[in-house]
Amino acid sequence: MGFQARRGECVDVRRCGRLEGKRALVTGAGTGIGREIAIELAREGADVALHCSSSAAGAAAAADEIRSLGRRAEVIQADFIDLVQVRRLAESAIGTLGGLDVLINNAGITANIPMDRVTPEQFDAIYGVNVRAPFFLIQALLPALESAHGAIVNVSSVHGIRGFPQHSVYGGTKGAIIAHTRCMAIELAPRGIRVNAVAPGAVPVESHFRADPTADPDAIGSLIPAGFPGEPIDIARVVAFVVSDDARYILGQTIVVDGGTTAWLAFGTQFREPFTAQFGQGYVPGL
Repeated sequence: MGFQARRGECVDVRRCGRLEGKRALVTGAGTGIGREIAIELAREGADVALHCSSSAAGAAAAADEIRSLGRRAEVIQADFIDLVQVRRLAESAIGTLGGLDVLINNAGITANIPMDRVTPEQFDAIYGVNVRAPFFLIQALLPALESAHGAIVNVSSVHGIRGFPQHSVYGGTKGAIIAHTRCMAIELAPRGIRVNAVAPGAVPVESHFRADPTADPDAIGSLIPAGFPGEPIDIARVVAFVVSDDARYILGQTIVVDGGTTAWLAFGTQFREPFTAQFGQGYVPGL
């Protein structure tokens, strides 16, 4: 058992990258954080399968950028509500790349819904995409990841660590990801698979501005100890490190990348103020 760092031919990470020769699947790679993770893994030397559900154009553009770096890239579409498609995604990624060393479970949907208005359909949709699909994707990929002594990063959120109004369902899924990560890490360690999670804080991306066109990054930054919101590259660089052999002794952890947000002892009345933006439109039923 264990995670003895495998020695490759490349010894100069400045020249070839820490992930030279690795094969990675990144889910939700058509936009935002997932897209940047896919490109950053390629910058570090990996070939990448980019999963998308509805953002095919974004995933295709990211794949072109990866190919321009001299790495292989393929786009695979799959609806995470349908486990048949999830399992086909696993088969396609392995077939396309000839195996798998790295899985980044990034795909997810969000919605802010007052708790007393949540419908069973909305609850099932959010848990289905955020928790159920990634769980069974890992299950389907276990033989390939075990053969490669691979690494998994599950993307959670600060919403899985701290409470926020109208996020009882979404926050629950992100908390579940953290708990799954701990348990999977212990169960899969003897099989040579490292499992960790990354919990981003405020990282404004396309979907954020679609839901709230008035969002101001400077205003968001004023609420964060670092003084600025994160960018997708801030998360991508941490993910690339965690799946590399440089992080071989990191196991079962959730690494929070939030500019100090969760370190702050919050006193105030912000939780009493109404939440006006509507997230989840186009993904969650009834919104």
